[in-house]
This record gives sequence, C-alpha cells and structure tokens, in this order.
Amino acid sequence: MGSIGRYVLVPMLLGLAVPLGGASAQTATTSLETEYLMTLEGLCEPGQPMGQRLVVNCPGGSAHGPKINATVVSPTGDWLIPMGEGLARLDVRGTLKTDDGEFIFVEYGGIISFSKETFDRLLKGEVIAGKEGYFMTAPKFNTSSKKYEWLNHIQAVGKMISVQAGKYVKYDVFTVR
Repeated sequence: MGSIGRYVLVPMLLGLAVPLGGASAQTATTSLETEYLMTLEGLCEPGQPMGQRLVVNCPGGSAHGPKINATVVSPTGDWLIPMGEGLARLDVRGTLKTDDGEFIFVEYGGIISFSKETFDRLLKGEVIAGKEGYFMTAPKFNTSSKKYEWLNHIQAVGKMISVQAGKYVKYDVFTVR
C-alpha cells in the first residue's frame, strides 16, 4: 500500500470522514456567540511619547452593563504602539471600582486600523465613529471579589463606538461564548 493509502486507511478505520483526492473547501468546525457585557468609556489625556510608545493616561470613565456598574480609577492607561499609516496596537491596563466597592483589574490588547483620512481627522481632534475604521479589543478581567468572580472565567471582545484623541474612547464589550 502506498504512503497515501496508509494515511487514508487509518482514519477510515476509526470512522472519520476523510476527503479523498484534492484539497477540500475549508469550513469552520465551531462558532462564536457573544453576549453584551458592558459599555466602557475611558476619559483620556493627550498621549506622551515614550520611546516607541505613546503613553496615554486615563484618569476616569465608567463601565455600565446588565451585571456591572463601575467607574474607571487610577492607575489606568494605554501604552499605545503606533505602527504608522493609521495602524496602532493597544496595550491597556486599568482598574474598575464597582458601585458596591469591589475592584476589577482589566487588561487588553487590540488593534486600531484607520484610513489615512480618518487618522488625520483623529489627529485634528475630531470625533471618530466606530463605522469609520477597525478598532477592536480583547479584554480579560481579574478580581478577588466573590460577586464578580465570574469575570475571571470569560474572554471578552470590545468594539469601539467612538473616540476623540486626548479626550475619550468608548467601547461596547461582549462576552465570547
């Protein structure tokens, strides 16, 4: 039996479907679902260049959703990595204090990809809406609070609603299931 025959025979004996012949079309074997978690708004100061990063202090803001209401407290900031041509990588770490006094650490990476025109408008101080570019985040949470411990067990994704450089950024955040 040739080498191809051996690789086809073993999966067939195990009852696995194996396409014979050329390459088959790729399809997903699972799917993602999301559930709204919160809207997160960070108040941001103008960024300060630090080496290859732009450090943005975020001294306040809020997080509101069906199971959480909180304020953004210091220390919170973004160690943004500009990559040119309207592209940047996020490196955010922050602290939320819930309305019932619990603390939640949040960190996320992400990507900003704006056209040159949109990026130029951002630099001029204009408000940029989410539909004007790609601005996605991947928040993770950490807390010792028993009430909010469930946050330690989820991965979230965030999508920018709007941003104004040196003023604020606002996201909708979703739990990924």
